[in-house]
Amino acid sequence: MKIFTNKNIRNVFLAVGTAFAAFMAVCIFAASETAIMISAALLCAVTFFALYRYFYKQNNTVENAEKRIKEFIDGNRNARIECEEEGELYKLFHKVNNMASILDAHISREQAQKVFLKNTIADISHQLKTPLAALGIYTGIMQSEPENTDTVKEFSNLSEKELERIQTLVQNLLKITKLDSGTLTFSKRPENISDITESAKKRFEYRLTDENKKIILSGDRNLTLFCDRDWISEAIGNILKNALDHTKSGGVITVEQRKAVSAVQIIIKDNGSGIHPEDLPHVFKRFYRSRFSRDK
Repeated sequence: MKIFTNKNIRNVFLAVGTAFAAFMAVCIFAASETAIMISAALLCAVTFFALYRYFYKQNNTVENAEKRIKEFIDGNRNARIECEEEGELYKLFHKVNNMASILDAHISREQAQKVFLKNTIADISHQLKTPLAALGIYTGIMQSEPENTDTVKEFSNLSEKELERIQTLVQNLLKITKLDSGTLTFSKRPENISDITESAKKRFEYRLTDENKKIILSGDRNLTLFCDRDWISEAIGNILKNALDHTKSGGVITVEQRKAVSAVQIIIKDNGSGIHPEDLPHVFKRFYRSRFSRDK
């Protein structure tokens, strides 16, 4: 029986059972009523003492559990209930400790996310200062030389690039907010990968011509993928942009799609500067910037 897995309960039944057996022996073999009465009194005393001791220990155990739970609620995330003994009550305590550990993990994750969001906002705010300052300078130059068409054209183009940079930063912040809040939804359907990569390439036609670079597409043109077209297109576009940023004039970027055993692969390569070994562990960190490419 499960009830006897608890040592304290076993001791109570053992004490009461022993006392009752002794009382029955006295009743059978005793020569006088006085001996029987004394045995009955002893039986009652032993039973009362055993039950009192058991419930006293149980009460202390429950009170200690309540203290540990209150400590956890009050902020002591290391507070746990002692549950080294056996029995149903201690199984319950063990489950409470497991729940506390899960809650502690959730709290740690929430705190880490808050710190990350704070740092991300601070990082974006810091990055916004540079294009905003540049826009102020470019505007001042254009205002000082309104009749110089070449100057106005040059700094108008630079201003446009800085505005695009600001727009990208703001859009990234909005996307992060959607991702972290869980409000982002994906609209998935079969999509032709070749169409997506060609569309992504077209977004960089001006840069390719201006910077004397190439994007070469290859692979199975009939290959399809069940995905959200907009997000896959953006992911490919982001990688292509990074490849262009870190590839010198005359550079070549290749995009190949192919069917693997259990997945569709989109392989993007370039002959640019590559990723420094120190940066490899950080490539998936949001807004991570290498100290080896601060000018990009």
